[in-house]
Amino acid sequence: MNYEQEIQKEIADWEQTLFKPPGWLEKTSKSIGSRINHWIPPKVHSIITTTIRSIVRTALFGAEYTPSRPVQKRLQLESADQEAKELFALYQKIAVAEGAGTGAGGMMLSMVDFPALIAIKMKFLFEMAHVYGYDTKHFSERVFILKVFQMTFSGPENRARLLDSIKRWHIEKEQWHSEAEYSKNMDWETFQIEYRDAMDFRKMLQMVPGIGAIAGAWANYSILEELREFAMNAYRLRRLHDDLGSMD
Repeated sequence: MNYEQEIQKEIADWEQTLFKPPGWLEKTSKSIGSRINHWIPPKVHSIITTTIRSIVRTALFGAEYTPSRPVQKRLQLESADQEAKELFALYQKIAVAEGAGTGAGGMMLSMVDFPALIAIKMKFLFEMAHVYGYDTKHFSERVFILKVFQMTFSGPENRARLLDSIKRWHIEKEQWHSEAEYSKNMDWETFQIEYRDAMDFRKMLQMVPGIGAIAGAWANYSILEELREFAMNAYRLRRLHDDLGSMD
């Protein structure tokens, strides 16, 4: 079995885990997260929601996250995977340090953590795109990054739709040349709610006095791990398809 075949099997196994019914721990976490959520002042939720929209719009329509890292068009998939893992290790350390630092400062500093963590995740995804050979100067590549971001933090129904979109990206990307058209059709409300809800249990815990630093470090560690898993498999799916197409 060659490397590409091993990865295809890994992706198939990963897809199986995506749509399993939530276990006891996930249900309990959601329940606790909902309770903690009620303790957070509406003003904080409003700031979080506004921040999510602002940073995502910057990623889509600005140049702030475009990496200086060159686009690695000639890396074999195995080499790209190795480089992606090294990149992830760096960003996970940054995220953990940031989560621990803001978590130690209570609710006010934890509010700072939300935009900081989203920015870390966006920078990581933009660099990942270049590792796998896709240039983020193209608007369609930014849309792809947003879909990976959404898929990581979505519920099962939306996750299935986004996975299908990623598998068919060689066709779908052709419709995303116009920034104005994408912005007009973007369902910001659903995006913001799903992302915020996915963060609730882990990130709200870091606002609890006495455990904020530990909770913040743990939350950011686990959130970056999830993002790595989804991003790597999304780009692997594309590379497997594109590499096969280049051989035809």
